[in-house]
Amino acid sequence: MMYRGMVAAVVGVVGLAGTAVAQDAPAGWTVPRTVDGTADLQGVWANNSVTPLERPPQWAGKARLTDEELAELKVSAAAVVASGLDAQFGDQLVLKALEGLTDADSYDPTGNYNQFWMADRDFTHQTSLVVAPSDGQIPAVTAAATRQMEERRAYLRAHPADGPEDRPLGERCANFGVPRLSAGYNSYFQIFQTPSHAAILKEMAHDVSLVPLDGGVHAPDAVRLWNGDSRGRWEGDTLVVESANFSAKSNFRGSSDGLHLVERYTRVGPDTLNYEVTISDPATWATPWTVLIPLKRSDDAVFEYACHEGNYGMDGILSGHRADERAAASTATQGQ
Repeated sequence: MMYRGMVAAVVGVVGLAGTAVAQDAPAGWTVPRTVDGTADLQGVWANNSVTPLERPPQWAGKARLTDEELAELKVSAAAVVASGLDAQFGDQLVLKALEGLTDADSYDPTGNYNQFWMADRDFTHQTSLVVAPSDGQIPAVTAAATRQMEERRAYLRAHPADGPEDRPLGERCANFGVPRLSAGYNSYFQIFQTPSHAAILKEMAHDVSLVPLDGGVHAPDAVRLWNGDSRGRWEGDTLVVESANFSAKSNFRGSSDGLHLVERYTRVGPDTLNYEVTISDPATWATPWTVLIPLKRSDDAVFEYACHEGNYGMDGILSGHRADERAAASTATQGQ
């Protein structure tokens, strides 16, 4: 794994020029171009945004923070960082700051991290990464998807580790899914371009989307892939990537194999690449929803995310569960 930044303070980086568009372009800046004339999006781009995925209740009805509110948030977040306790992953840093907590616990189950190991976070005036619907909330989950999720949770409570298939895909180092929205932890992307293709490398876990840029049709419906079948095209200076044909074994927040993504990559300044993704799956969500993340240019290299390395953790999980089963069987025998 790769860790970036030793956090001594929380530093704000970029403000939004509008409700849903991040800009950092100085006067006279123009989009750089490749030799074939398309917008040059190449390089390493970091998602270290501190903005929570969904709008917290404290910011209900507010699409952007004022300058004063943003300054107050930075102070509160710095206090959480300075607590020296558990690392705050993803949305946690802002949520803990809004709650006024400086002795924050973390959902990190290993207890191995404090904020020292986490990347510096970037602040904007956005109050949620979800920009559509306008309330900043992910749409309601359908009744059928809710029922399936409840059935899955009930099964896992009864069968937490009968075999490796019962454990999450990421824990098994099998797949981390798309789209990758989480920030601050192995959340970097690297883009390569040729006239005919774009390659988008995701640091976690070194998956590459190789995207033909001919706007062609997707693979036959019977062809199903972990991260979908992607086709790209240019709309002006925006790279548009549509992905479909997801495997039924894929899982993005409970999605089905009907998941459909439309990703848009737009260079809006020398150091900012807007990443916007619209997520559709009628079997899972009542309506499509859209996320906007301003990615920041980085001079860091992207190294291999060495997730597996023998996966000793999986061996321990399964061995531990077998020990629990033997202990339960022994107790049952003694009670007879």
